[in-house]
Amino acid sequence: MQRSKLELYQEILYALVNKRMTVDAIAYTCNMDCIALHKRLEFLMQQGLVEEKNFHNVTCYALTRRGLAIFKTLALTKRLEKLQTTMKQIDEALRAIPSLSEYNTEKPRRQRRNKNY
Repeated sequence: MQRSKLELYQEILYALVNKRMTVDAIAYTCNMDCIALHKRLEFLMQQGLVEEKNFHNVTCYALTRRGLAIFKTLALTKRLEKLQTTMKQIDEALRAIPSLSEYNTEKPRRQRRNKNY
């Protein structure tokens, strides 16, 4: 199944959340082609989410503060969507259970016998 653009951007941001990485490292982590990754990185840099840095003649990419804020927002949105799905499943399960008032749940009480008979 093909991933959406949003999913690809999320994966790139997730890969960069803890450390700066080279294009090859990001491509390996995200399981993406380097050419497609360059296009995605260009877009993220234009949006101010990722910055390009040179360390010892090696080009690396890192998240900006804005990129980190967007990553946190996307992660929260994903968790809320999972919670919403879970809540819907619980609601459907509760609706499937018949109401207790529909059934007489009380057992008839047995009368005690008089021990002195």
